[in-house]
Amino acid sequence: MRSSGKGSSPATESAPPVVYRPAEPADRAAIEAIDDSFTTDRVYEVEAGPEGFRLRETPVDPPLVKVFPDDEDDDGDGDDEDHPFDGLHVEVAVAGGRVCGFVAVRVEQWNRRLVVDTIAVAPGHRGTGIGAVLMERACAHGLRRGARTAWLEVTNLNVPAVRAYRRMGFELCGLDTTLYRGTASEGETALFMSRPL
Repeated sequence: MRSSGKGSSPATESAPPVVYRPAEPADRAAIEAIDDSFTTDRVYEVEAGPEGFRLRETPVDPPLVKVFPDDEDDDGDGDDEDHPFDGLHVEVAVAGGRVCGFVAVRVEQWNRRLVVDTIAVAPGHRGTGIGAVLMERACAHGLRRGARTAWLEVTNLNVPAVRAYRRMGFELCGLDTTLYRGTASEGETALFMSRPL
């Protein structure tokens, strides 16, 4: 899951109001254009022991800049038939007529879990609460569909996002040291977070 950090510069007082709504087909290009990279001066190191795992927040100098690769399953043939957001419920935040953030979710019926597939806020709008409102709208969608829990995955490098998710009520519920093996994110650890709905 791509999840951008939420700790950049807040918008000025003269910023246009933010409107939240379900995404429309015309929003597709603007959603795909959002910069979901992040910069952090801390990462979580995963320490394995005989009884499990422990996260240790560790400073990094110089700060780490993470740019997410294009979707790994894109075969480059230009065929948008299987767009990554097809089958997902997508909410957008719009400021000044431009999409500045989005969240894409789906409900797994077998365990009634809302899966947050992607959430991103454009760099100039981070730290203003847009991510929190998008998450609440996503969780409300999950509740309407009978979900009992919200769940997401985030890399151990994205300390800013983990902090933001904790403020949104999410707690660490597991991890996977092998999820990114064979990808551009190899060597990172997937952290799983959840919250009751």
